[in-house]
This record gives sequence, C-alpha cells and structure tokens, in this order.
Amino acid sequence: MPQLDTSTWFITVLSATITLFILMQLKISLHNFPQTPLMKSLELMKTNNPWESKWTKIYSPLSLPQQ
Repeated sequence: MPQLDTSTWFITVLSATITLFILMQLKISLHNFPQTPLMKSLELMKTNNPWESKWTKIYSPLSLPQQ
C-alpha cells in the first residue's frame, strides 16, 4: 500500500488561508458601515407633561383644619 504524500499540504493550506484572508478583507472593505450617531440635545427631548403646566397645591395631613 503506497504512502500518502504530504509534502504539498503545507503550501496548499498556507495558500488557501492567505486567499481566504484576502477575500474577507476585500469583502469587509467594500461594505458600507453607518456613520457614528450624534448626541441629541437634551432640550429637544424634553416633553410637556400635563402636570407641569398647572400649579397644584399639596396639603400636608397635619396642616388640615382639625375637626
């Protein structure tokens, strides 16, 4: 039974690895990545709540008239 010749395996695996690396680099370099998001101003994000527009008085139970 003849022996398996493994003398060319190193160059085959090395060339395949280099080829896959180059192909992946080309694929990634052609991909369009989104821009970095910008911070929004906190003043623009403020919402108007109904309880902020009117004044309400809060009574403490101790300040109520005694009966």
